[in-house]
Amino acid sequence: MTGPSRPAHHRSGRRHTEAAEFLRLRRRLRLALGALILVIAIGVLGFTLIGGEAYSLVDAIYMTVITLTTVGFGEIIDMSNNPAGRVFTALLVLGGMGIVAYTVLMVAAFVIEGQLHNVFTRRRMLKTIADMLDHYIVCGDTAASWYVAEELIRTRRRAVILAPTETALSEAQHRLGEFAGLTGDPSDDDVLLSAGIERAAGLVFCMDNDKDNVLGVLTARRLAPSARIIAATEQPETEGKLRTVGADAVVSPSRIGGLRMASELVRPTVVTFLDRMLREERGALRIEEVTVPEEANVADRTLESLRADAAGALLLAVRHPESDEFEFKPPSETPLKPGMTLVVMADPEGHDRLKHGFRRATGTYFRVERG
Repeated sequence: MTGPSRPAHHRSGRRHTEAAEFLRLRRRLRLALGALILVIAIGVLGFTLIGGEAYSLVDAIYMTVITLTTVGFGEIIDMSNNPAGRVFTALLVLGGMGIVAYTVLMVAAFVIEGQLHNVFTRRRMLKTIADMLDHYIVCGDTAASWYVAEELIRTRRRAVILAPTETALSEAQHRLGEFAGLTGDPSDDDVLLSAGIERAAGLVFCMDNDKDNVLGVLTARRLAPSARIIAATEQPETEGKLRTVGADAVVSPSRIGGLRMASELVRPTVVTFLDRMLREERGALRIEEVTVPEEANVADRTLESLRADAAGALLLAVRHPESDEFEFKPPSETPLKPGMTLVVMADPEGHDRLKHGFRRATGTYFRVERG
């Protein structure tokens, strides 16, 4: 896959700087609001003591507000024969006006900065997505969608998360860290185009109801006829509809969960092995598939020429194009054929080494489908 034209660490550093500035502004706003509340409390307390029992708490609050804002209304609490009260009022004006002005400036700056921050963040995100090629788009704000995105990020796939609300996107950022994300309706043409659907390798729809998934798949298939589209469903009767409108595969999280629990009962060691493989942070060992392209020059080439073992990849099976059958543990002399799919177990580094070995052996590039 091709990457963005600019180094990733430059964009990351700029994002961190802008985020830090925004956080500092928010801290200053909190400090200003705290100081304003303190000044108001001092003013109310002072005018309550100055006025005595003849004046109410509301009168003290009113005096504090007109003093700090200097609006020029008449005094409710009589200061004509109260030098101490006049001194207190003068000090409150001198100290409070500055705090009020600073607070107003901080509020205005926070609003403007927040809006600009959101605008520039979205523009920068759109540019990042525009540089992506063969990426994956994850649509939804369900637990399943977060697991899908987490797996893609962990195994170094380029991914765009498309969440319906800012709250959902913030939740994803809290859980997953930094990633490319947008908000919007996944069934909207403009939203999907902003996510780069015309260049995407695949999409996943994990919305919280099947109707949204059906509409999203229908829209995505029209915009990206060749992309691989996966959809989630909780209703068995919806599977046929999803396939009809263009889903390549339909997954039921409830069914998968039930099968997982049954496996825990009858084959716990296998489940533990797969769990450790999938949850490993460093190696990220996965079962991958590599499809030999139809135009590949593989005449007189065999599996041995790929040197999968030396690359750190374990060849598990091949799927022959003419029969669509799997051959497990194929012999090394098995000839390579256009359209053949190799199923291997490897970490990202081993997969890359196998890829380079394939290039040396055949003199061609190939399409990679990762599972």
